Amino acid sequence: MMSRRGADWGNRLWIKSVIIILLFVAGVRLFQASQYQIISMLLVIGACFPIYYRYERKQINIKELVLIAVLIAIAVLSRFLFYMIPAITPMTAIIIISGICLGAEVGFLVGSLSAITSNILFGQGPWTPFQMFSWGMIGLVAGVPWLQKRLKKRYWFLALYGILAGFFFSFFMDLWTVFSIDRYFSWQRYLALLLSAIPYTISYCFSNAFFSCFLFRTIQKKLQRILIKYDIK
Repeated sequence: MMSRRGADWGNRLWIKSVIIILLFVAGVRLFQASQYQIISMLLVIGACFPIYYRYERKQINIKELVLIAVLIAIAVLSRFLFYMIPAITPMTAIIIISGICLGAEVGFLVGSLSAITSNILFGQGPWTPFQMFSWGMIGLVAGVPWLQKRLKKRYWFLALYGILAGFFFSFFMDLWTVFSIDRYFSWQRYLALLLSAIPYTISYCFSNAFFSCFLFRTIQKKLQRILIKYDIK
C-alpha cells in the first residue's frame, strides 16, 4: 500500500501537472500562438513557482537552485554544440536524466527553462511555448516515482523512454506547425507533416535513446556526489 507521504506527493504532482497543462491551453486559447511571450511567461511562472515556494518555506536551499541552474546551462550548451547536426542533440537526454535523478518538479523546470533559454541563441517565436511544454513534460514524467525507479535500473527501459519522448516531442511540435499555417487543425495536413518528418523523428528518437544511456551513469554519479557533499535533499 502506498504510504501517506507518497500519496500526498503523488496528489501534489498531479495538481501541478494539471495546472501547467491548463496554463498552456488557456494561454494558447486566450492569447493565440502569436502572443508567445505571454504564454512563455505563464509557463515559466508555472514551472518556477513550486521551486521558489519551497525555497521561501526553507524546504530548498540556494545550493539546490545553483545545481538546477547548472543543469539548465549544460542542457543549453549541449543543444548549441550539436546545432549543425539535424535532429541530434543531447539536450533531451539531460532533461530526462535531471527528472530521474532530482524528481519531477526539477525535470519540468530544467526542460521548460532550457527551451526558452536556448532559444535566446536559436530564436524565440510562437514555437517556444510548445517546446517549453513538451520538453518540460518529458522531464516531469521521467521523475514520476514508479517510472523513475525503472529508468534507473534498466537501460532498455531508459532507451525506450528516450524513443517515446522523441515521438512525443515531434508529434506535439507538429501540432503547432499545423495551427501556425492558418490557425485551423486538419488531420490530413497533420498526417502529411508526420510522414514528411519520419527521417527527422527517427533520428531524434534514437539520438535520445543513445545519449540517455551513454550519459546517465556518469551524470547520476556526479549528481549523487554533489547531493551528498553539499547536503542537498
